[in-house]
Amino acid sequence: MSCTGPVIPAGNLGHALPWTESEYLALGETAQRIELLDGSLLVGPPPSVRHQVIVGGLAASLEPGCAAADRTLLPVINLRLNSTRILNPDLVVTAELDLTADCVPAVAALLVGEVSAPHTATIDRVLKPHLYAAAGVRWYLLVEQESLTVNLYQLQGAHYVERSTTRVGEALELAEPVQATIRPEDLLP
Repeated sequence: MSCTGPVIPAGNLGHALPWTESEYLALGETAQRIELLDGSLLVGPPPSVRHQVIVGGLAASLEPGCAAADRTLLPVINLRLNSTRILNPDLVVTAELDLTADCVPAVAALLVGEVSAPHTATIDRVLKPHLYAAAGVRWYLLVEQESLTVNLYQLQGAHYVERSTTRVGEALELAEPVQATIRPEDLLP
């Protein structure tokens, strides 16, 4: 298996469209990141080490505030936006948690976070914010992997509005949906 590009399970190449939610969920855990988008599969390579370390740093920044506010922080979880859309954000802050569910419903997601990589930049900056906003997710946090810039967006009507841009040397003081201080330089060791 290559670490440089998507690997599509050979048995799925001949699968007829559209994919259903149950067929998608039957894929189980895979080496790639596979998401369901309107009956099609969006397949990406597994995240890089740098990407995962940044996600870990972001989670470490958010976890104390989540614990204090009785919120749950989940890394890479199936987030059901609707019956034809299940995405896998890098992290989700949720108020409700059903431990028996295959997916977290979008109505339970208070914040989604993504770490943008060069090969996912358009998806993370354009497609996913549009989809998360359409599903009513109130907060979107986007970390640019290369520069470590942290962008915070809040849902206003049907679209996100940028609330802050935080660069290395600055701090984002998050008040909602949990209290947290995020310093971009702390996202990497």
